[in-house]
Amino acid sequence: MEKGSLSKRRVFFYVQHLLGIGHLARASRIAKALGERGFDVAMVMGGLPVPGFPGAGIKTVALPAVAAGDHGFSGLCDAAGDPVTPAFLEHRKDLLIDALRRAKPDVVIIEAFPFGRRQMRFELLPLLDAIAAMERRPLVATSLRDILQERLKPGRAEETVALVREHFDLVLVHGDPAFARLEETFPLAGEIADRVVYTGLVAPPPPEQPGERFDVVVSAGGGAVGKELIAAALAAARLLPDALRWCLVTGPNLPQGDFDALSAAVPAGVGLFRFRQDFANLLTGARLSVSQAGYNTVCDVLRAGCASLLIPFTAGGETEQSTRAERLERLGLAAVLPEEGITPEDLAHRVEAMLVRPRPAMPPLDLNGAAQTAMILEDRLSRDRTIRPFRSA
Repeated sequence: MEKGSLSKRRVFFYVQHLLGIGHLARASRIAKALGERGFDVAMVMGGLPVPGFPGAGIKTVALPAVAAGDHGFSGLCDAAGDPVTPAFLEHRKDLLIDALRRAKPDVVIIEAFPFGRRQMRFELLPLLDAIAAMERRPLVATSLRDILQERLKPGRAEETVALVREHFDLVLVHGDPAFARLEETFPLAGEIADRVVYTGLVAPPPPEQPGERFDVVVSAGGGAVGKELIAAALAAARLLPDALRWCLVTGPNLPQGDFDALSAAVPAGVGLFRFRQDFANLLTGARLSVSQAGYNTVCDVLRAGCASLLIPFTAGGETEQSTRAERLERLGLAAVLPEEGITPEDLAHRVEAMLVRPRPAMPPLDLNGAAQTAMILEDRLSRDRTIRPFRSA
């Protein structure tokens, strides 16, 4: 199919970030690739605004924002930090379904659900019902990272399988099966194998050479849970030679008071930033990246090919980052430092050791997941020009 013939193919892309910005960043890369392939993309955003996302040229539908409450993922709050009310949630649901009906999409992509984002069931289950009732049903896909949170409560996996079989045509796994397969963190993947498609990792395009160079680039993802890492890095910088240049990126979600306190303690040779638009470029010129082990940061590091020290986020029983970090360590692509009890001395010692290691040899992992997602959807639509209601087996 010619690229131009897809100019009227409409994509309705639902994304809800609650704590970090990783889901939003990955979805934004995919949305950009869809636009470049000729799709008309509307990204439905339900989280707090993040400067720079989803990026130029992407239409957005902004729902009244919700974020993770004081008790983490178990509760929701509004943009003012107040617990959401039933009336608030009902209003959001109505706005979402109205946006769907006005969009008349050919493709609906729902990020994470039903494998994650259970807090959003109040609007996503009605959304799926509304899609099923449409006269011309769109193709429905879930957009999923390659490694899932494990230790699900009893019955959750079975419920997920049932929802996939009833409502979804595709499970787009944004990973390379040579690195991680869905069944390794979702044991019932075999029951939906006919819908699973691996896209490759959603990494950025090959970066340009950086405008400035740093020896060590330290990043804390979205910043909501990275204060301790940045504070430890500031202290570690004082323990190592002054000639080293450090770039510390806190993430946009670090509270302003914490950022101000860190700024007051910045030593010579250290740059502290909330966000760097050229982050991927900086990694290309860096000798070492120090970061958590979130999906997007790891993709940035793999694309740049720099040495990597990973400090996976494990609070609240999180397993995803630890699993990713351990796999990268086994491949010789990273070293891992546990988050628990990290001290400036530990971090300084590991940074010093990593700086004398040779640059890692990158394995042939598939990093072109954004473009390949667009091609997968294009191919599916070209093979089924008239999308008919899906019938569960």
